[in-house]
Formats: sequence, C-alpha cells, structure tokens
Amino acid sequence: MDIRHTCNVSKGHSNGIDSDRRHGLTMSRVAKISISTGKSNWPVAVGIFESKPLGVFMINTTNGRMKIIAFEEHYGLPAIYDAAIKANDPYALVLDRMKKSGVFPNDPKTGCPPGIFDLGEGRIALMDDAGIDVQILSHATPSAEGFEPSLARELTRQANDTLAAAISKYPERLLGFATLPMVDPAAAARELERTVRDLGFVGALINGHINGRYLDDKFFWPVFECAESLGVPIYLHPQMPPKPVVDTYYSGFTPEVSTFLAIAGLGWHIDTGVHSIRLILGGVFDRFPGLQIIVGHNLEILSWSAWRMDYGFPLKKNGGLKRTIKEYLRQNFYGGILAGEYMNQEPGAMDKSWSLAYQAYLSVRNTVGIDRVLFTTDHPYGSIKAAQLFFEQVPIDVSDKEKIAHLNAERLLGLAAISRRGAGRAQAA
Repeated sequence: MDIRHTCNVSKGHSNGIDSDRRHGLTMSRVAKISISTGKSNWPVAVGIFESKPLGVFMINTTNGRMKIIAFEEHYGLPAIYDAAIKANDPYALVLDRMKKSGVFPNDPKTGCPPGIFDLGEGRIALMDDAGIDVQILSHATPSAEGFEPSLARELTRQANDTLAAAISKYPERLLGFATLPMVDPAAAARELERTVRDLGFVGALINGHINGRYLDDKFFWPVFECAESLGVPIYLHPQMPPKPVVDTYYSGFTPEVSTFLAIAGLGWHIDTGVHSIRLILGGVFDRFPGLQIIVGHNLEILSWSAWRMDYGFPLKKNGGLKRTIKEYLRQNFYGGILAGEYMNQEPGAMDKSWSLAYQAYLSVRNTVGIDRVLFTTDHPYGSIKAAQLFFEQVPIDVSDKEKIAHLNAERLLGLAAISRRGAGRAQAA
C-alpha cells in the first residue's frame, strides 16, 4: 500500500538522527529535562542477594543524581472510557466490574484506577515522591483504536490534543506517545505525523490487535512506514486476547480468576509475545528495517521463549526472512523492565528482594542486550514506588543502570544530542 499521501516524511532517518527536524517542540522540553534535578541524592543501594553494599547505584557523577525516564506510564480520556463502555469493549467492562467490586479503587475525579485521568499536579507529585524525572505518557486500553472509523479519528485526536495541553504545562516532566485510529491506517499515519511534527510527541502506543486483527496484516503497514520515516518507535501494549482465545484458554475458573488470568495474570503477556513474533514472521522488519518496537512487562513472554523460537525458525526455514529471530529481537525490539506490584500492593511485601522480577530483568537483558532495556512503572496500574525501589536495590552496576534509567531512552527517542546542547547552554549561562 502506498502511503506517500498519508505520511509526508522523507525516508532514511534512523533513530537518534535528525532530531531537530523530528522533534521541533521537544527540543526546548528536553533541554529543560537535562538541567532539572529538584531532588536530593538517592541513598546507597544495598545488595539484595548479598549483605555488603553494592554501591551508590542511583548517583550520576555528572549532575549529582541519576535521571529516570519512565516509558509505560498511562493516562486515560474519560470520553474514550465512556464510549468503550457503550461499545461493550471487553476490557472496559472488566475495569467497570473491578471498580464496582473494589478490586481497583475508584476516584470519581481521577478515574479507575485512581490517577488514570490525572494529567496535573497529582501525577507530578507522585513522580516527585518516586524520583521519576520524566514520564512518557500513553493511552492504554480501553482505547479508541478500534471504534467506528469516524469516532476513532475524533476521539484519538481529542486524546492527543489533551495530552499535548498537559505536556505544555509540564514540559520538563512529560513527553507523549500518540494514540492512533488504527481501524483507519491512512488516518492513523496522518495522526502520527501530526503528533510528532506539530505536538512534539516521541512515538505512538498501539494496544495489540485491532478487533481481532493483528498488526502483521499489511492493512496496518502504513503506520509502520510512517513511524520508520519519522524515526519514532511504536510501543506494542497488551490488549484483551480475542474472545475465542479467552474462552478456550482462560475460562473455567471463578469469574474473578478467569478474568485476571486472561489479562494481567497471563493472557496479555502471551498474546503480546505471540503478536511480536507475528510481526517478525510476517516480514514487517524486512520491509521496515529501521522500525523499532518497544515491548513492556519484562519483554512479555519473549524473554523466556526467544531461545525456542530462534532454534525453531533458522535461516532458510523461516519463510524467507533475512535474519534470525534473535537478530530481529536485538535490532528491532526494546524491552521494558518492571517490578511487579500493582498499585494497591505494598512495595516489597510479597518478595522483599524482587527475586523473580530480577530474574525477569536478566532474561530481558540477555535477549535484547543492555542497550535495549528501558525503565517502566506501568503507572497507575503498577506501583510507581515499587518500580523505583526495585530499580534502586537490584544488583545492576551503575553504568548499566544509567543506560536503563535514561541513556537508552535518550538514544532511542533522539533526545541525547538535545540534552547535551541544553546542558551546555545551562553551564554557559
């Protein structure tokens, strides 16, 4: 499909290149980020698998404190949530049941979970308390991506404009991933270009399949072509698995157990991992070799099962792909680490050493490489405090923590050169 009239961007920009051109509004914002500290130094981190101190992990010897840029940080537009309920969106209905049962607390002003609608002082205060310098905000499911096309176009634009207004109030603390009307790929490509060019967004988040249709379908490829041309990543976020999958794999238990098993308990992570492999096997990265995909939740199932896929689809036995599975993962994917606690769970109460989360991190690192690991908190579904405490305590050397905390993010999003220029201007002043 030819999208030259849907995304008017010349080809050939790789991530981190030509960032002035790609992020006109982001330049001043990131310059502020580079010189904004506002917090005291982090405490010495104590080893969680040995009694001796492991070093001052959170200290950046350049500016006194390690900057943290968090990726999987969500907000919601009330109009989209209302429309999703009316459309019987399965995850919207799940959230509504959780709200009524008290599984997730509800705040009429800030939504369910509390804080999802907050793009103001409450969010910034939580970031300050947890030591998060920058959140890259995205609209998770329930979303407008699969609504009737005209409604999808209207509500995704409204969400993006709402997010842009919030970013303009806190330009040193917030960045944005666009939400897109994926049911109309040409419109989605245009909206991606608008948000990057005009609003200074740094990529987009897509919530898995669109009404049961996965993104390896060439129907959606105009969005990938536009993202590659703009040099911005796509965050592939989980979506409720298709109903036949839910009914077959996750039913048969109590309603509460079956529901959670189909989403955050397991189903999301399997579905997103399979989705990622479909992108590879479908030839997306042979067609768009510069496209970068971010996968959160400790790389979903990919960190544990990539070895099997790599052996299962060797060269010349993988449908004509140009690279191995391992090479695609290490050249086209980034993984977000995560502690594990939900927003209503006490940090460290279930596992004070975060031993399983640490093992998951090691698998992410070994699968994609340390230069492709990113920091996430999954706020407000996940505990922002637990994410920070986990990252502070796990035995990762300081240079690798710097990469996870902000260096990888700056390179991926084309922010590093801008940050250096901003810091230089500040020192000169």
